[in-house]
Amino acid sequence: MLKIIADLHTHTIASGHSYGTIREMAKAADSRGLLVYGHSDHAPGIPGTCHPFYFANFESLPRFLYGVRILGSSEINILDDGSLSLEKRFIDLLDYGIAGIHLNCYQDQGKKRNTENVIKAMRCEKIKIISHPDSNKTPLDYPSLVDAAKDYSVALEVNNSSLENPDSRPGCYENYKKLLSLCMKRDANVVISSDAHDPSQVGEFKKAINFLDEIQFDNSLVINSSLAKLMPFLCFTNS
Repeated sequence: MLKIIADLHTHTIASGHSYGTIREMAKAADSRGLLVYGHSDHAPGIPGTCHPFYFANFESLPRFLYGVRILGSSEINILDDGSLSLEKRFIDLLDYGIAGIHLNCYQDQGKKRNTENVIKAMRCEKIKIISHPDSNKTPLDYPSLVDAAKDYSVALEVNNSSLENPDSRPGCYENYKKLLSLCMKRDANVVISSDAHDPSQVGEFKKAINFLDEIQFDNSLVINSSLAKLMPFLCFTNS
């Protein structure tokens, strides 16, 4: 079975609707055998989330907790015009960035425009992951999306939370089949994430891993299956 060594899309109490501290989440990551924990609280646009200055102070955090490497990120909203909801001066301070569409701060623009907006977000050098590109509520042109992800060296996420709660992102199973088939044809990278909002969810990848097994996905394309793949992808050394 595919082994995942890093959970890169998670939310702490700083996101305003999640229930664990960074230390509680990191401890949960250690208990589940993870080597890397990325906390990626929501950028402005999501009700109740933190002030941008929160992301400017990541240097105060230890780089290891409970033996787990800690990386600081943010899940940044893609807005109606394709811009990002966090200023570049804060994005530049992240270890890596995640960009995604959230209907709290985005109105569906139709498949073509939605895809253009996501691709525009990929052009930001710090953006390394596109979160949950899987919902019929904001349809995407997958051939164009995968081509751009390959060109910009961005990983497309397989979101375990979507697969656990498919009513929240309708069409996610069929959309992932289409998306992942194209990723294999183009050798485009993917990342498996929990999208945890509580310590009990950190490192929970079972639905996503089983799904990849069912469709016989090429696991060599999963960037968070080893440090040797992950750290260079995020522009870190393996140390």
